[in-house]
Amino acid sequence: MASSAGEWPHQPVLLQQVLEGLDLREGMVVMDATVGAGGHSEGIASRLGEKGVLIGLDVDPQILPHARRRLAGLPPRIELFESSYRHLDSILHGLGLDGCDRILMDLGVSSLQLDRAERGLSFRLDGPLDMRMDPSIRTNAYDLLSRSSEQELVRIFREYGEERHARRIAGEVVRARRQGGLPRTTTAFAAFVSRVVPGSGGRHRIHPATRVFQALRIAVNRELEALQEGLEKAREVLRPGGRLAVISFHSLEDRIVKNFFRDRMSPLHRKPLMADEVEKAANPRSRSAKLRVAVQEGMASDPGMAAQEDIQ
Repeated sequence: MASSAGEWPHQPVLLQQVLEGLDLREGMVVMDATVGAGGHSEGIASRLGEKGVLIGLDVDPQILPHARRRLAGLPPRIELFESSYRHLDSILHGLGLDGCDRILMDLGVSSLQLDRAERGLSFRLDGPLDMRMDPSIRTNAYDLLSRSSEQELVRIFREYGEERHARRIAGEVVRARRQGGLPRTTTAFAAFVSRVVPGSGGRHRIHPATRVFQALRIAVNRELEALQEGLEKAREVLRPGGRLAVISFHSLEDRIVKNFFRDRMSPLHRKPLMADEVEKAANPRSRSAKLRVAVQEGMASDPGMAAQEDIQ
């Protein structure tokens, strides 16, 4: 199962917690609804055996080849698709499968995506203000900044970034575009936000543009709407006793997952699972990761599975 660190420097977060939470068995049908570079899927595949089925989805066509290489030669039947988890039901039914035993959703942005300047996801690298996870989306981040009203920008920054200076930043964006000076690149826009936000002279724990970049990425990709729809679809296709595991990286996502699990499924834990100090030191990306696992209501199809649910 293990790949060399040199070949796969981008390690999946909370891997052991995910594998334990999913409680995998040989022969299961499992969907990794955000397969990325295949890190979690590699661990999942090793537990399914030759009779198992692993289905991987990702909206990013540039990252799927990494998953194909990583998963090549592993024993279960593996099917990878360029698709959103919004369509996981149609993908499953298109394969002739009537249900799924386990589903994983990792809501984080892959390091492979962050490290590509042309994707415009990080202000550490100079690239266009794009931020589209799916290249087929028509509106990128620069378009959003160029066309949205001041009121809409305030809503985006405040609702999706929880940015307390949302109104000030939105006003300066509108002023800049009227004067023909709206930045077009990630680093230029990050510097613009730093100048706008009061007291940005190095006293911030995080970069002043962090929340604004998060807000724009969420808005461009409609991430929260997609998450809500994906959770509904996952619940629809899960067999009785099936499990859904979701890894989130900020409070907006985690709140949606927590409320959905509370209202529609049976959570396995009262609080989310998080990385220990060893993993945080080895993989800084894991510091903000939260894992929640829930069980589909109804009688479990496997008596052993039912017994395990009673214990938890």
